[in-house]
Amino acid sequence: MVLFGGAGHSSKILENLSNDGLLIGIDRDEEALKAAKKRLEKYKNVVYIHGNHDDIDNILKENNIELVDGILLDLGVSSYQLDERNRGFSYLGENQLDMRMDKNQELTAKKVVNEYSEEALSTLIYEYGEEKFSKRIAKNICKYREKKCIQTTKELVNIIEQSIPDSKKKNGHPAKKTFQAIRIEVNNEIKPLYNTVFKSIKALKNGGRLCIITFHSLEDRAVKNAYIDALGKCTCPKELPYCVCGSISYGRIINKKPIIADSNEQKQNSRSKSAKLRIFERKI
Repeated sequence: MVLFGGAGHSSKILENLSNDGLLIGIDRDEEALKAAKKRLEKYKNVVYIHGNHDDIDNILKENNIELVDGILLDLGVSSYQLDERNRGFSYLGENQLDMRMDKNQELTAKKVVNEYSEEALSTLIYEYGEEKFSKRIAKNICKYREKKCIQTTKELVNIIEQSIPDSKKKNGHPAKKTFQAIRIEVNNEIKPLYNTVFKSIKALKNGGRLCIITFHSLEDRAVKNAYIDALGKCTCPKELPYCVCGSISYGRIINKKPIIADSNEQKQNSRSKSAKLRIFERKI
């Protein structure tokens, strides 16, 4: 049995599945689940769940599943969501500020941009976007919204572009970091991630593997730190004859360095350049 978080935007790699066992696909985006169902329609051993991989323990319990053989978590926004401009994830074009992976939730990018305080905006843009000009961007957002509500991605992009010096606009689109930060906030992508890794590891059978694909440094750092802690390390003084610190090891890290796409894959799919794969094996 394999559990798959992010079923919609990575179902292509599952097309080589046999009809043995059971695949559980989880995604917050109902449109992505529809796409996965269509792509995998010839397989009768797939269960599709509209949910969040952060709730993996509850999802398994609700489906009377104790442990699984493997888990693949494909984090972040999908190519499908980026390409669907009306979802508001992209800083290209002019669309409504939305950025929700799950359209049923209340918090949107529009609410974040128009209702968060200047300090809160500055903090999230700096922490989630690693944007050096976060204070200036937040200040200009608040100035603009005094006159009118910020409705579209284009309005937000214009504010960001005016906040960053021309000399600093050479490395990628100037709005990329801020849009990433707002998207992470809207979908709460980072805060639960550490705990999600541990929930996933505990859901594995002995010898089962957790594979996580990340697409930016914040995700990768959270996964790496969780893996290290799950590996366990005794902190007792060396002179003690046995461990008393209570350190628990849940298994082993398969690859100390993340696996990245080779040059051929990067040429075929430019978005794979930022992808990193880390693997943990459960030992009970």
